[in-house]
Amino acid sequence: MNILVLDDEIEIADLVELYLRNEEYNVYKCYTSEKALDVLKTKEIDLAILDVMVDGIDGFELVKIIRSQNKTFPIIMLTAKIQDQDKIRGLSLGADDYITKPFSPLELIARVKASLRRYTKYTSNHKDEEIYIDGLSIDENAHKCFLYEKEIQLTPIEFDIVLYLAVNRGRVISSEELFEQVWKDKYLDNNNTVMVHIRRIREKLNDDSKQPKFIKTVWGVGYKIDE
Repeated sequence: MNILVLDDEIEIADLVELYLRNEEYNVYKCYTSEKALDVLKTKEIDLAILDVMVDGIDGFELVKIIRSQNKTFPIIMLTAKIQDQDKIRGLSLGADDYITKPFSPLELIARVKASLRRYTKYTSNHKDEEIYIDGLSIDENAHKCFLYEKEIQLTPIEFDIVLYLAVNRGRVISSEELFEQVWKDKYLDNNNTVMVHIRRIREKLNDDSKQPKFIKTVWGVGYKIDE
């Protein structure tokens, strides 16, 4: 597995590289966003760990560039900021997870492994199944989603959200249940992660947020896809 690490704090970048290499990951370590862009152009990356506050092109802008190129590998943001708006901004741009500095290297490794398990879930023990919902086709085995036969470029997190709602179509799924089933983590009352990802998915599906065709909001309860 190839992991891109971007952090202009040399000590942190070196520490992250050390722990990742101990887990036998192949690491491309960068201290500048320009170097990270060079790596992205020449290497097949399976996961990126990006510091938000780097000189030049910051981590947020780099996420935008990666997602604009239809690259769907997981992105974990490292941030010294703790404001919710910064976390929401990263998630809304296409990041999958974030860790606030200072962090435990062991926690970072756990997040990396969880993201990679999700990303490589192309040959799972699930039954081969395609779900069709009024023009939306979800191929669970191939881990792909199509809208009117055109593939929609979803990140692994986004795909898992759509799949969970589709498998449970007709039932309202609370944000808490969706978060704990997809992220496999404890849900926090002030967690806006689910809302931000639903918004991004709707944009990719060209779904009107006020009158959505696919993922509908049941205010005060959660989300659902109709049968």
